[in-house]
Amino acid sequence: MDSILEVQRQTHEEQTHETKLQAEHKASQILDRVSARVVALKNSYEDGEARKAEIEALSSRPDDLSEFYTRLGKIQEHYAKYPESGPSGFELELAAFLDETEDFGDEEYEEDDPIALLFSGEEQYGKYLDLYANHSAYNNLKYIGKRLGYLQYLDVLLAAQITEVHSELSTECRQSRDYELYVKALHTYLLSFMKRARPLVDLESQQKEAEVEFEKKWEAGTLGDWKEVRQPNATRTTGEGIWCAACQKMYSKQTVYDAHLTSKRHVKATAKQASSDQPPSNPNGPSTSQSAENGTPPPVVQKSKHRTAALLTFLSTQLLASLISVLNETKSNVERRFSLTAREREQELLEQSKPKAPPPTASGINGENPDEEEEEERIYNPLKLPLGWDGKPIPYWLYKLHGLGVEYRCEILAEKLKREGRNEIFEQETMEELEDEDGNVYNRKTYEDLKKQGLI
Repeated sequence: MDSILEVQRQTHEEQTHETKLQAEHKASQILDRVSARVVALKNSYEDGEARKAEIEALSSRPDDLSEFYTRLGKIQEHYAKYPESGPSGFELELAAFLDETEDFGDEEYEEDDPIALLFSGEEQYGKYLDLYANHSAYNNLKYIGKRLGYLQYLDVLLAAQITEVHSELSTECRQSRDYELYVKALHTYLLSFMKRARPLVDLESQQKEAEVEFEKKWEAGTLGDWKEVRQPNATRTTGEGIWCAACQKMYSKQTVYDAHLTSKRHVKATAKQASSDQPPSNPNGPSTSQSAENGTPPPVVQKSKHRTAALLTFLSTQLLASLISVLNETKSNVERRFSLTAREREQELLEQSKPKAPPPTASGINGENPDEEEEEERIYNPLKLPLGWDGKPIPYWLYKLHGLGVEYRCEILAEKLKREGRNEIFEQETMEELEDEDGNVYNRKTYEDLKKQGLI
């Protein structure tokens, strides 16, 4: 072809999103098969005892080769029974895997695409994200404040390329149980989408590296407001409740403990504790003075309650940062769909539900014009006879035998049509007016009768 523009256009059409994703999934499956064989080979080398035992069995008696020939006979019998397990067996397996879709007929081609079944209708073969369920869970969080629309929610997720996702939420909201469940569902969906839409990405290694980075930042305390604020008089927080050293009392809930801080009893107990030399003993652990005398610092409760939510938030931020382009495409698609009418949306759904065109046949690839074949296959049917079960016109004698060319007119309808025709003619004759030379006006019937008699 002489046109470079046409070659470029055709090349772009060949590399569609669907074909590219299918090729990536096929390559991923091939890599999985190769890696599985490599792992099996590595494990066999690491099993030194079995390898050493077989070598010793063959070399224990150099003069006697009966064991060697016995094993050789078993190996030859195995390859005679299973010829595909030879050195070229894996190549045959890969060749069959690559050619498994090329011999499909037209009927089998219309079957469901296995790659398309991995995605929902909203995702459209991995082009867009389907975050409606996560958006609903986000709006149902406690202490959320103002609820966001879907486009605003996408803007919040797009902020992951700049800062940690959902940093706009309050500390109380991020440290709640509902937020942990929400961010866990978000991370699970993003992880699933990455595996389906980008099968060649080493997602497991990326997640491990992100976890290592999270551990460093968590130990350094640079992950924002995930650390719980400790009350000054709460010497220890356990699973049983919160101990108040001033009041010498255990409180089961944080809200009850916060409420008693403003009471008169707590204020007096705090003042008394400040004036005394030694604070009251703590039944839940060693006192501060005892710890100081022993040379050990007072026990510090490590914050691990919200570590899971912080880790999932950090990992989700990493995934969203790698899916920024898909998020932008999703936002553009949502805005476009919002601007469509109901009829246009139905038409779009109908177009998406249409089956894909079959791949080009071998004749078309070899350079033959498929339009010429279609012209040769056109059926010559000048009499416009009905088509039979084979798609060809039925014989003319069969057409006449069944009386398919006979027309049966309805007599009732024919009489009605006649009356309507007569009424129309009568209306034309009576409604049309003609004028003679003297200026007299007559209807058409009267004018023609007088003219025939020679009166005008």
